[in-house]
Amino acid sequence: MDVHRFKQLPVLGILRCDADVAIEELVGAVISSGLTTIEIAMNSVNAASLIRRAIKAASGRLTVGAGTVVTPELLADALDAGATFVVMPVLIGNLVTECVRKKIPVFPGALTPQEIYNAWNAGATMVKVFPAGVFGPAYFKEIKAPLPGIELLACGGVTPENAGLHFKNGASAIAFGSSIFRKEWLQKHDFKRIEESVKSIITASRSAINNP
Repeated sequence: MDVHRFKQLPVLGILRCDADVAIEELVGAVISSGLTTIEIAMNSVNAASLIRRAIKAASGRLTVGAGTVVTPELLADALDAGATFVVMPVLIGNLVTECVRKKIPVFPGALTPQEIYNAWNAGATMVKVFPAGVFGPAYFKEIKAPLPGIELLACGGVTPENAGLHFKNGASAIAFGSSIFRKEWLQKHDFKRIEESVKSIITASRSAINNP
């Protein structure tokens, strides 16, 4: 992952599949939407294969990473598949250390101020505040007041309607998942609806970033 490129459009799509998905078509819709970064959760069916197929389909037009990485085995599988960044639901110190050693951008999860501080000091590229929806966008302003140097990724409950508020309250990036990559849309191959929904969250994000 080129972190500088990600910060130009700090919006991350999270894909978690209960069954195999038409990943090539989905990648095409994501690219058409303007999104540049997705993660594929490692608790998806055939996750490593999905990562490989997504990377091949994207042909360099999309940055693909791995999410829900919670064991050394999953980390190894993700990196072997070609994932260029790693996301975790919590702080797992040895995995963060390994990512830092290999110069792999890593986004460990945290929620409380202490957890956020610990994750940042462990070497996080950004700290994934999860589940962000529990406290809402205003929580980021509260965290940034005493900890202004920590970069935060909002994850959980982010929608086109509140995406901008997260940025305005101090989030460095946002992530979305099932609110847009809906199971029924994936099953019906309704990639046009997914594309339009991704566009809406990108538009809201860019507006907030350009008008802080």
